[in-house]
Amino acid sequence: MLSRTIAANQLKNSLRASKQIRNLSIHEYRSAELLRQYGVGTPAGEAAFEPQQAYDIAKKLGHDALVVKAQALTGGRGKGHFDTGLKSGVHMIESAEQARDLAKQMLKHRLITKQSGAKGKPVSAVYVVERVNAKHEAYLSILMDRQSKKAMIICSSEGGMNIEEVAAKNPDAIKKFTVTESEGLTAETAKQISKSLGFSAEAEADAADAVTKLYKIFKEKDASQIEINPLSEVEGQDTKVMCMDAKFGFDDNASFRQEEVYSWRDLSQEDADEVVAKKSDLNFVKLQGNIGCLVNGAGLAMATMDVIKLYGGDPANFLDCGGGATPETIETAFKLILSNEKVDGIFVNIFGGIVRCDFVAQGLVSATKNLAVSVPIVARLQGTNLEEGRRIIEESGLKIYSFDELDPAAQKVVELTR
Repeated sequence: MLSRTIAANQLKNSLRASKQIRNLSIHEYRSAELLRQYGVGTPAGEAAFEPQQAYDIAKKLGHDALVVKAQALTGGRGKGHFDTGLKSGVHMIESAEQARDLAKQMLKHRLITKQSGAKGKPVSAVYVVERVNAKHEAYLSILMDRQSKKAMIICSSEGGMNIEEVAAKNPDAIKKFTVTESEGLTAETAKQISKSLGFSAEAEADAADAVTKLYKIFKEKDASQIEINPLSEVEGQDTKVMCMDAKFGFDDNASFRQEEVYSWRDLSQEDADEVVAKKSDLNFVKLQGNIGCLVNGAGLAMATMDVIKLYGGDPANFLDCGGGATPETIETAFKLILSNEKVDGIFVNIFGGIVRCDFVAQGLVSATKNLAVSVPIVARLQGTNLEEGRRIIEESGLKIYSFDELDPAAQKVVELTR
């Protein structure tokens, strides 16, 4: 029997690529704004949404040494390139005129990086920020450790580079500190972390203070991850330690109590279909195959993809309609599935418990008619109001292949899409 590994890995990779499943990511300039709210040192800067605004901000900052950073939710911006031909999403500048010229080439264009894929990410803003002299660059992140079910702070005296490279070349440079919920981050642990960052003795107190405030943000803002790379010891500033770049992730389950943070969501950075799915309470992730899947329950969805792979097919998506499916959400699900031109067939696998088979059947029939679906549909229904669901499909006069069992249904949809 084929294990669940193939489909699980395929889904995991897609979730990692999308970045918006279960987590909200925010732009760097928003992260800097949040850091300032908590008194964490970060270089002065503002976001510009028009070229002239970039010029005005550069003038206001009053520095000759500035940086212009493209704001797109992808890593590796500095090594990326634009669809305009411009190289790099991070540029050192010496004048306000340069800020304006770069903004013209970045704003409303797409930045392509190793993480973004060939399509790239749209640049919705540029962050014009003062350039700060760093004496030493370190790395720090805070996340939830699934194994211990506790917050973990990971730090390294080697920052400003890919942390995976540090782990491969010098694993001893990476230190981990577990923080218990009851005790929180103690002053002693914060001091130990500050000593692990490779800063001078004069900067250790500021570093411990920064770590303490970052953990406070992590807790109070329901963050799922905070990554500061680099966390730098700097010269000529009021504080000796600054967050030079920050990535924040926030738990979607806490969106109801983090209104300000979730008001910073940039929909232009997200897949349009996944945004539509979320509004309808559908869990949807695009994959690489040609068989569209509509299933209720994440576990059943994973099993369905495995069985499709077992019989030689390839899923085009993960789509869990959950327990609240209605004819309207079923039609929305069909629209999402059919937005992929690769789809040659649709496999509906519903085990009716909370969700009713007759509701699903009504949705199937309605969607097939309203959307003029031309690809074959295979439906396997079991559970609540099954007989009524079967009757609705049979009396529709539509060519929907109905099955009671999963394996023959999966075999049929693979056969029809070859």
